[in-house]
Amino acid sequence: MDLENYFARIGLSAAPTLDPDGLAQLQLAHRRAIGFENLAIPLGEGVRIDSASVFEKLVVQGRGGYCFEQNRLFSDVLSALGLANRPLLARVLLGLPEGVVPPRTHTLLLVNLGGDAWIADAGFGGSYVPPLPLEDGAQVQTPDGAWHRLLRSGERGSLGGEWRLERAGPAGATDGRSAPHGVWQPQYVFDLAQVAGDDLEMANHWTSTRPGTRFTTLCVASVVLDGGFAALSDRQLTIHSQGVSETRAIEDARDYAQNLRDLFRIALSDEDAERLPPFS
Repeated sequence: MDLENYFARIGLSAAPTLDPDGLAQLQLAHRRAIGFENLAIPLGEGVRIDSASVFEKLVVQGRGGYCFEQNRLFSDVLSALGLANRPLLARVLLGLPEGVVPPRTHTLLLVNLGGDAWIADAGFGGSYVPPLPLEDGAQVQTPDGAWHRLLRSGERGSLGGEWRLERAGPAGATDGRSAPHGVWQPQYVFDLAQVAGDDLEMANHWTSTRPGTRFTTLCVASVVLDGGFAALSDRQLTIHSQGVSETRAIEDARDYAQNLRDLFRIALSDEDAERLPPFS
């Protein structure tokens, strides 16, 4: 892990403190600087989630990635800083009808902070999920005005998950799948089962190749802003800042690539943007 280059990528001049405040600072800087995106899928690049490939793409090349890439990188960084962590797998409930049980297509991290268990997630594209202590009822507010909480949701091994992450806040500070009101809404459920490397490879393969899913039918991107959130879904761009949301249509591939570079911090050329389904 080349921490110097990573810190330069996310705009930190030094390593944060190894405590809850430092973890929150590090994750927020990561999400503000490294955009969430699935563009490797429609571009036919494939999604590799080994440490070397992820570092090359997200740090060296200045691209973004989705959860299996983002949290691979974040896990490596935490390990290099001396924070023990391991991956967990989750079922994303955002935007789904009640009672639907989706597959485990999201990964997050379980982090040991001074003997206490915390969850950290640098790779959820639907909204900004801050670090939270693994405690029933734990709550925290994010700069976009949303509240987040963890609840014990079921028994170990249950389909409904052992833990449930919920959010209450402005729908504009999400990728558009949130209902337009501020009551508590589920984001995802997870349990604490051990996750092997091949479990992640299988989930990543399904997520990046399964026909008819969000990641194989749409071009999506998101990034955390100072007090807000920005999201792209094909040609629709939504920017939520200081409580106000604005949506507009992307004009062409050049406009798309320019927004990726300037707003989402994703280095994609005009030529590659022209190859994406909304423009090709």
